[in-house]
Amino acid sequence: MDEGQVSNDPLHGKTLAFIMEQLVERYGWEELARRIRINCFAINPSIKSSLTFLRRTPWARQKVENLYIRTKWL
Repeated sequence: MDEGQVSNDPLHGKTLAFIMEQLVERYGWEELARRIRINCFAINPSIKSSLTFLRRTPWARQKVENLYIRTKWL
């Protein structure tokens, strides 16, 4: 991308940690676990444990990123 161009990617410049913090702030762990069925959201949830799991699990990360995109554009 050339200097001065703006990315249309809503995830551009957003770290996974930032995305998780935003989702937890908006929904809380209980609602997040209901929306995305991942044990690390339901059992002793923490940002750190969730990031570890999501970085190793592409399908789960994709679900989190998709929820973030849907949430930001509502």
